[in-house]
Amino acid sequence: MNICKRKTLIALVGFACAPLAAAASGEDILTVTLPDRVVGMTITQLEALPVTEFDTTTIWTEGAQHFRGVRMVDLLDHFGVTQGQVQLTAANDYSISVPVDDFTDDGAILAYQRNGKHMTLRTKGPLWLVYPYDSSPEYQSEVIYSNSIWQLDRITMID
Repeated sequence: MNICKRKTLIALVGFACAPLAAAASGEDILTVTLPDRVVGMTITQLEALPVTEFDTTTIWTEGAQHFRGVRMVDLLDHFGVTQGQVQLTAANDYSISVPVDDFTDDGAILAYQRNGKHMTLRTKGPLWLVYPYDSSPEYQSEVIYSNSIWQLDRITMID
């Protein structure tokens, strides 16, 4: 392998593993921007919030997947957010806006584990907004699929 290919391979491996390294080192994996402050959250802080887990199939993976994370309603409640919209942004700057009222107790979770493992950028992490797609036809729509943002690393509260 020539030196250029070797450096590229090392760079790609480092990029894919960065969220895992951040999780292990206690670095922030999520930045939450509120009207009055910006809060960085580590995986440990996210895992300290109420945990929700479910099994579901997705249109992006093979077979049933087990997701573990925090319900969006619990995360929003943690920050005292009760109205408005949230903008969710991925590492590649893909962004969506969702009304706070669209998040329900039986709906989306901010998953930090899939099949018992923390996710890397390569495996759609560090965070993935997932819904229990198999639980109801309402979670099998184009809107829900487009809201299912992976490689999520930023949430901004907007009015």
